[in-house]
Amino acid sequence: MTANSPTILALDFDGVICDGLIEYFEVSWRTYCQIWSSANDTPPDDLALRFYRLRPVIETGWEMPVLIKALIEGFSDDKILQEWANITPQILGADNLDAKEVAKKLDTLRDEWIATDLDGWLSLHKFYPGVIERLKMTLVSGVKLYIVTTKEGRFVKQLLQREGVDLPPMSIFGKEVKRPKYETLRELIEKANTKPVSLWFVEDRLKTLQLVQKQSDLDHVQLFLADWGYNTQPEREAGEDDSRIQVISLSQFSQDFSKWI
Repeated sequence: MTANSPTILALDFDGVICDGLIEYFEVSWRTYCQIWSSANDTPPDDLALRFYRLRPVIETGWEMPVLIKALIEGFSDDKILQEWANITPQILGADNLDAKEVAKKLDTLRDEWIATDLDGWLSLHKFYPGVIERLKMTLVSGVKLYIVTTKEGRFVKQLLQREGVDLPPMSIFGKEVKRPKYETLRELIEKANTKPVSLWFVEDRLKTLQLVQKQSDLDHVQLFLADWGYNTQPEREAGEDDSRIQVISLSQFSQDFSKWI
């Protein structure tokens, strides 16, 4: 590898490789209907598009049906973008709910969906243009490729296999590892056969990259914020202003590593 390419490339999945917005909305709508007993099981015409636009405010999956409740309740997009941390407890408190209850409902509905219609569920995940080709190029380049995600590893593997990308299970670190992403990055560096290690990490969540920044032993990791993922304009601007973070476009991501920086 040269100075213009990594020895290890670690990628987030949702929001970097795969766009799961359609599935997010569908399972969130089903959860909303079950929790809040919606009389109408057909969502308003503009609801999905507003949900897609506001997806960056979500930090944990249980918040997604709460976002739908906020939209149905009449919260404006701007208010949600600016005050989401205050809106969630307000909505939960009004119905004596807690995050664990909502999470359990959402996970149960998703598990039932997967159990009864796996192909249909998988089909709602779309890959961003050029990313599959990027992955295949990486696999033949000698760069070690890892997926570091909060999605379950088994689904990542299935989705990639449908596109002809066959990653070994040991290269996918999913929800089941139950630890911060920076700990996984640390492990990848420690276990690397080739020294010195040049690890590049692509993520669409600014807060995740900032957590990596706080780890003094990871100060040599090259951090990339995917501007096509689930982030907002202010977050992208904050990434631009941060000397440790490189904001990368989808067109750059699809090109040779030398074009990334």
